[in-house]
Amino acid sequence: MESGHQVVATARNIIQLQDLKKTYGDQVITIALDVTNEVAAYNAVQSAIDHFGHLDILVNNAGYGNINSIEETSLTDFRAEIETNLFGTIILTKAALPFMRKRRSGHIIQVSSIGGRIGPIGRGPYAAAKWGVEGFSEVLDKEVGPLGIKVTIIEPGGFRTDFAGSSSSIHDSILDYDATVGATARFQRDYNGKQPGDPKKAAQAILKIAEMSSPPLRLLLGSDAYNGALRNDQLKTQSDKEWGDLSKSTDY
Repeated sequence: MESGHQVVATARNIIQLQDLKKTYGDQVITIALDVTNEVAAYNAVQSAIDHFGHLDILVNNAGYGNINSIEETSLTDFRAEIETNLFGTIILTKAALPFMRKRRSGHIIQVSSIGGRIGPIGRGPYAAAKWGVEGFSEVLDKEVGPLGIKVTIIEPGGFRTDFAGSSSSIHDSILDYDATVGATARFQRDYNGKQPGDPKKAAQAILKIAEMSSPPLRLLLGSDAYNGALRNDQLKTQSDKEWGDLSKSTDY
C-alpha cells in the first residue's frame, strides 16, 4: 500500500485489520474471511471487483503449521490443516480465475513454504498441504499461462512472523519420537524470534515479483530456504541417478 496499490485485506477476525484500515484509509478495504468457505471466498473476490473495479493480483497467504508426529496427529487436525493450507488456496484461486480469464490478465501468488520442497520433521499435515499447493500451482501455471495469467509460488524459510508463535501449536511427542519430532519441537521453541528472515524484506521481494512482466514460477525467500532447497535438490538428483538403471528397467 505504501507503493500506491489498492488492497483488499482479509482475516478470520477482522479486528486484526483495524490498524491497517486506520493507516491507509480508502486505499484498503477489510473483509472477514474464512478461506475454507467457498461462498465467502467468492464474495470477497466480488467485493474487490465491485469496490476497485478490477482484480490484478491474488495473494494466497493464509496458513498455519503445528508440530507433532504423524502418528500422534488426529485425523481431525490433519484435515483442518489441509483444509486451510491447501483447499483454502484452491478455493480462492478458483474464485478469482473467471474474472482474470475474462480480462486475459492477472497474477496469482501462492505462498507455499520451503516445506513444500523439503519434508520437515514434525510437520506432516503442513508438508502434505504445501506439496499439494506446489503441484496444484504448477498445473495452474500451464493451464492459465496461455490466457495471460501469471502464477508464482513463494517458498519462504524462517521469518520473524507469528507463524511459529501463537499461530502454531507445538506438541511434545512420545519418547520414540524424541530424537526426531521432539528435537524439532525444542528447536522451534528456541528459534522463534531468531529466524533469519525479515518480513518487510520478504514483502518487498513479493512486490518486486508482482510488478514483473515475466515473473518466475518459483521464488525461494531467505538464505535458509535457498541453501536448503539446493542441497535437497542435489540429493534427489543423486538418488535418481543412482537408481536410474532400475527406474528405466520397467519399460517394455
